[in-house]
Amino acid sequence: MVVDMCEVGGASVLAGAVSGRRGFARLVELVPTPPCPSLIYLDFRQVEVATASYLRESVLAYRAFVRGQRSTAYPIIANANVEVRDEFHELVQARGDALPVCDLNEEAERTSCEIIGELDPKQRLTYDLVTERGETDAGELWRSHSAAEGLASPTAWNNRLSSLASLGLLIEHSQGRAKRYRSVFKEY
Repeated sequence: MVVDMCEVGGASVLAGAVSGRRGFARLVELVPTPPCPSLIYLDFRQVEVATASYLRESVLAYRAFVRGQRSTAYPIIANANVEVRDEFHELVQARGDALPVCDLNEEAERTSCEIIGELDPKQRLTYDLVTERGETDAGELWRSHSAAEGLASPTAWNNRLSSLASLGLLIEHSQGRAKRYRSVFKEY
């Protein structure tokens, strides 16, 4: 699903905390909870400027809301210009946070993908291993990397995977009692 952030905010300049809270409410209203894991592209193509206060109260609040509910919605920032990306970067860097960002072409196909912000070294390792494998779970990571990491059980891997899913960087889905993970940037 692609959501036009210019439409959400009602302007090409998105500014202020109060407007951001209205944007958050509009996002919650516009985006239904999908029945299965789905990428929600928050498209900034028509947005010229977005302030940190607006982005914090709208986009980051929306991501926290959907991921906090363990929703099947995975928001991704799309088509943000350099200035908007800089605002996002400053926001997430200051919080020790990270966001998935991409560009979409006219057919809504991704043309580039990156994570902006900061992942701690253990999170980065975990994200990179999931990306390399395509899809995995805590047990597989533990079996293949327990000696190098010095971990006695898969619990630490599970915690890392869960934290990356709460940031919206990994898609989590259940297979029986196990949870499997893949990058939001992996094709279905």
